[in-house]
Amino acid sequence: MSVSDPISDMLTRIRNAGAAKHPVVAMPSSRMKVALAEVLQQAGYIGGYKVEGDVPKTLSLDLKYQDKTLVIEGLKRVSTPSCRIYVGCDEIPRVMGGMGVAVLSTSKGMMTDRQARQARLGGEIVCYVW
Repeated sequence: MSVSDPISDMLTRIRNAGAAKHPVVAMPSSRMKVALAEVLQQAGYIGGYKVEGDVPKTLSLDLKYQDKTLVIEGLKRVSTPSCRIYVGCDEIPRVMGGMGVAVLSTSKGMMTDRQARQARLGGEIVCYVW
C-alpha cells in the first residue's frame, strides 16, 4: 500500500509507539526517513536506528524513554506534499522558545534549525520536534 505522505506516516508511527510504550518502532525505509532518523538521533530524541532487509528495506528506531515517558513530547508535520513551507536562513523559527527542534531539508541535507542557522542555510521545514 502506498502512502501519500511518508514523513507524516513516520511521525505518526513514532507518536503511536510512544503512546503504547514500545521500545522499537519499524516502518518502510527511504533515504529521507533515514536522514530524519539521523537528525533525531543527533538531537538526542531517539536512541538509535538501523536499516534492515533487502528489497523492502525496513527502518527500525530505538525509542528513548526517561522515567517511563517518551523523550519526544510532541511531533508536528509542517511542510506537506500539498503545501510546501520554505524559509530563508533569517526566517527559521524557534520551536518552544529554543527547547524544541525544527528539522529542515536544505541543499546540504537534513539538519536541525541550529545547524541551519550556523551554516546560513534555508530550506523546507519538514517538522517540529519537542
